[in-house]
Amino acid sequence: MLPALLLTLCLFSPALQAASTSAAHSSLQQPLQLHTTSGTLHGTLLKPSGAAPLTVALLIAGSGPTDRDGNNPDGGRNDSLKRLAQSLAKHGIASLRYDKRGVAASRSATPDERDLTVEAYVSDAVAWAQLLKADPAFNRLVLIGHSEGALIASLSAEAAQADALISLAGSARPVDQLLREQLAARLPAELLAPSHYLLDRLLAGQLTPQLPNALQVLFRPSVQPYLISLLRQDPAQAFARLKLPALIVQGSHDIQVSVADALALHAAKTDAELLIIPGMNHVLRISSRDLPAQLASYNNPKLPLAQGLGEQIAQFIQRSVVKPASS
Repeated sequence: MLPALLLTLCLFSPALQAASTSAAHSSLQQPLQLHTTSGTLHGTLLKPSGAAPLTVALLIAGSGPTDRDGNNPDGGRNDSLKRLAQSLAKHGIASLRYDKRGVAASRSATPDERDLTVEAYVSDAVAWAQLLKADPAFNRLVLIGHSEGALIASLSAEAAQADALISLAGSARPVDQLLREQLAARLPAELLAPSHYLLDRLLAGQLTPQLPNALQVLFRPSVQPYLISLLRQDPAQAFARLKLPALIVQGSHDIQVSVADALALHAAKTDAELLIIPGMNHVLRISSRDLPAQLASYNNPKLPLAQGLGEQIAQFIQRSVVKPASS
């Protein structure tokens, strides 16, 4: 059961501001706030100009301190989600992207990462969805989750009463399996056994206050409660339970999540659409598999999104959320 947050929704809009788009695709940018019992979350609504009601997409960021624009102080600034929002607006689709609790402008909502849980992230996504569904400017809601955000989207979809869902670079495997694979490729041999031991304890719901310094970044005691809540989840199972149109988007050159994950998600929900974009990496840019080139793209907001990404997502949304003629 999700924790009861007793959320109060609040719209903060002292003025509508023109976003930087072409005259042919003008849009309005609007700050939004979501008040919770533990603090206020902050987001940005990007609304294409034109007749209402519109379809709106709720963009859910990935793991760690990733903000509403897709930027991470540990992983660089690339504006991946901001660019996606702008692309959707050009196709007549509104979007809301937000800073998760504990991150950027929403940091004060949960300043101590010991208090973060997957369940709280899900409750927040549902509350943002409820805010959007209560707005007469919108008639259809699509959840778009990037990376770990794809799991949050899948877990939120039913309560959010979403009309469609897009998994963007979302893993199909439980996180411990993904971590074991990544650690095996990157850790020295002497640290593999301690890392597996820590993962086994976390899977059993047990905290480990003392650990090697080399493993502090990933397994520090303050993040272990969140990891315990995350390790309980099975992304493929959550995706399989969805009873709504879904699209799986995966880049062939993603060094964090593989095409095999996308195929596993599709096997779990065979009526989902599958889109593999050649050359696209985890931050939605075209890149070689070369590690320096990959890392450079993580910190270059000027790079365009992978060609066709925004268009194909918009096409899926448009054909998936069209109202029946009798409505």
